[in-house]
Amino acid sequence: MLILQHLDQTIKKFRSHSANLLTIINLSLGAFSILFVLQGDLYMSLFFICLAAIFDRFDGIVARKLNITSDLGKQLDSLCDLISFGVAPALLLYSAILFDFGTPGAIFTIIFIACGAIRLARFNISEHKGYFIGLPITAGGCLLTISFLLVDTISGPVFMFIILLLSILMISTFKVKKV
Repeated sequence: MLILQHLDQTIKKFRSHSANLLTIINLSLGAFSILFVLQGDLYMSLFFICLAAIFDRFDGIVARKLNITSDLGKQLDSLCDLISFGVAPALLLYSAILFDFGTPGAIFTIIFIACGAIRLARFNISEHKGYFIGLPITAGGCLLTISFLLVDTISGPVFMFIILLLSILMISTFKVKKV
């Protein structure tokens, strides 16, 4: 009987942290993306950001389905999203093309990361049901990541415009319906 109670408590504990586990996997994939940027393997970096997006989607679904949403989970998700969809995509584009612009390229990279952080902080202190205010960092980071595929087609200044536009959209006040 004692073994069954212990097993039941273990299952309940695992269930209560399953969404956070998916969030940590999101963070890990974002960190791998950054490591691949540092190694110069930009396509692997792109791959890991895309995987992080999948896990980011699932952590929210699991939390809502299992009714295990929490303030800790919300904060953890935002911190992980800053790495996977703020830092990793910005460094990917910096390494791919913005590096060639020197200090301005670095400034645009930092602007994207900073606007992502502002966006997430604002999200964490707001109570908007059914919609987001501004472009979610996940969408901004994914769009920036996908734009990497156009590095050989689009000129560098266009990427500076893209990164600035996405940064402004993240901190803007328009409403985006949650899906």
